[in-house]
Amino acid sequence: MTERVYTKEEWIRGLEGLREDYTLFVPVKDGDFHAFMPMNGEKVPDFDFQNTRLSPKSVIYPRSERLFEYILGNADPEANILKESSKDFSPRAIVGIRPCDAQAFQIVRRNFDNPEYRDPWWVRHFESTTLVGLGCNEPCSTCFCTAVGGGPFHEDGLDALVFDLGERYLIKGLTDKGEAFLAKMNGGKPADEAVLKAAEDLTASASQKITSSPPTDPLKGKKINDLFNAPFWEEVAFGCLNCGTCTYLCPTCWCFDVQDEVLGKEGDRIRNWDSCMFPLFTLHGSGHNPRDKKVQRVRQRFMHKLKYYVDKYDNGVQCSGCGRCVRYCPVNIDIRDVCERMNNY
Repeated sequence: MTERVYTKEEWIRGLEGLREDYTLFVPVKDGDFHAFMPMNGEKVPDFDFQNTRLSPKSVIYPRSERLFEYILGNADPEANILKESSKDFSPRAIVGIRPCDAQAFQIVRRNFDNPEYRDPWWVRHFESTTLVGLGCNEPCSTCFCTAVGGGPFHEDGLDALVFDLGERYLIKGLTDKGEAFLAKMNGGKPADEAVLKAAEDLTASASQKITSSPPTDPLKGKKINDLFNAPFWEEVAFGCLNCGTCTYLCPTCWCFDVQDEVLGKEGDRIRNWDSCMFPLFTLHGSGHNPRDKKVQRVRQRFMHKLKYYVDKYDNGVQCSGCGRCVRYCPVNIDIRDVCERMNNY
């Protein structure tokens, strides 16, 4: 395992030198928030942040992705035939991704890459991407990653992990992809025992700063119908606006819609992010909507994350504990509170 130390200036220069080998996505200050954007020389990467408002899941799972294209008509022999649209699967790297967001890709992968179903586009995007994590020195007050199998310096799902030690960074290669990334990066020097000890102390202290720990273990033993018919859903859903903020910010939400868009005789079949919180999400062509009431949609969101997923995959909840839905919900609906209600019912 490669362990190298960079000054912060060396780290930025090293990343600049990788732009010919990878499309790099790095955190940059965008107004009042940080966001992952391509490193193209226009904006300076800023690794001094708690968490980005949006996770970088769109790098692997685009908000809108052209799947197929076609031509309408009868004269052209190629007309009315769906052809796969060209896509970019060249090497890319997300540098500065938080461990919770890397863990989220592992959660989502069970949906897009499993023995029953394999989404070729999601898988190829994922396999061509190197995840270089940045540990959390100061977790947000809404973070609860340690309650769902993660941690501020959790390594699972990452190819390399960066420790911010003040004036310098320690970078550890964790997988073959991470080692290849570091091998192409200029600068740095081998880490000594003092640096490794500082990283170990930082890991321990950061974990102690996460005080929120909603229990999730009892969820597996709960009966679906009991939770489905529980009386607390009306209270949970009372203030919900069905704005969809929680689902679009969530790194583990994967709902989508497929639409055809036509201009003249040229058509595209496009996959777009969607949300189970929207009334139209379950609207049938017949006009019937099995979840036409707000309380049904709110219940669906939490039951899927905290019960249906648990029962189907038997590998924890569909949540990485990033806390974005807690921070940005305009009416303060808190998934930790809902989890407590479900556990204690």
